[in-house]
Amino acid sequence: MTPLSHSGCDYINATSCRSKLNKWVIPELIGHTIVALLMLLSLHWFIFLLNLPVATWTISRFIMVPSGNMGEFDPTEIHSRGQLKSHMKEAMIKLGFHLLCFFMYLYSMILALIHD
Repeated sequence: MTPLSHSGCDYINATSCRSKLNKWVIPELIGHTIVALLMLLSLHWFIFLLNLPVATWTISRFIMVPSGNMGEFDPTEIHSRGQLKSHMKEAMIKLGFHLLCFFMYLYSMILALIHD
């Protein structure tokens, strides 16, 4: 990687990168919304309140896409230094959130199995 390089994946075509990223926006939106609603319906208030901001953020990102863009990730803006850094930061935050949820759900499952 050269010192002028923006990221570890500059070799990816912007249109290809956009299509790979945008195909996961709708499943992520549906997944977060379903998990939040299931936690609300099952009266798991803490987990619902933990998932609510992430579901709201995902929905707002989807709704706030400018009208000229081809999706949440636009090929003309994807390799912009500021956009790329913010997308990478958001991805790391989501990874941390999903790891936290995984271990919390695993702990809840083990606790439910022990008490039954």
